[in-house]
Amino acid sequence: MSKFRTQNPGNQPVWVNTSNCKACDICVSVCPSGVLGMVYEPTSTLGAMISIQHPEACIGCMECELACPDFAIFVAEKGEFKFAKLTDESKTRQAAVVANKYRSLSEKGAI
Repeated sequence: MSKFRTQNPGNQPVWVNTSNCKACDICVSVCPSGVLGMVYEPTSTLGAMISIQHPEACIGCMECELACPDFAIFVAEKGEFKFAKLTDESKTRQAAVVANKYRSLSEKGAI
């Protein structure tokens, strides 16, 4: 495990250190399966914060972790979690999140 990784807070495929996250939404833009989305957060500088919306759809590709400029998002190691397969439903959800300006689909028009 890298010295930059934090411990997995339970049996989760992906988790975020929100104190490091600046809500740039890069991780949301690179996730191929629509796991992530931005949600309204009035205390955040940008008015939003990353949220893990569909952890069950995480495929463990690590794109979000590798793209994060602030080392704020982490993906479980392959040996410690059984990841999902990329499905058409996940691809459709990701396209909808992108079309919604990276906002969570539950937050349409909120930000």
